[in-house]
Amino acid sequence: MKRTNKRSTQPDRSGAARRGRAGHAGEDALGHATAALQRAGFLDATLVLRWREIAGADIARIAEPLKLTDGPEGAVLTLKCDAGAAVFLQHQTRDLLERLGTYLGPSRITRLRLVSGELERPEGPPDHPAVGVPNPGEPPGPQTLSQALERLERRRVRARPKTR
Repeated sequence: MKRTNKRSTQPDRSGAARRGRAGHAGEDALGHATAALQRAGFLDATLVLRWREIAGADIARIAEPLKLTDGPEGAVLTLKCDAGAAVFLQHQTRDLLERLGTYLGPSRITRLRLVSGELERPEGPPDHPAVGVPNPGEPPGPQTLSQALERLERRRVRARPKTR
């Protein structure tokens, strides 16, 4: 048996991480997210990430993709939806399958399965309004000082409890 000098061999720099070395937090999160999506059957994360664009705002508000299962006749997409929205989604199944077919390819997803459950709603503030679009509660355009004071007085009168 021939002995090799371990010190003379070059270390493996093929991308394997060394123990005790700090890495980027994003790499770790990406690895966990990819693993979770693959366990749910989503080999490509774009269906989940672009769900609002694919399904449309109305459907994305009441349903979200939960699982993708491949079968011999085609894939089955499981959607988690609000309890009252299942009937609406049953009527929209054909349109949604057409949209999914446009995005993923024809006959990729052949069936939708609806599961009732509570959707996770973000707790943060709503999306920032578009530039140039006035908020519904705010008067359009800049205000003068007198207009702002009148508006403040109206709000104070409405908020003040009536005593008699």
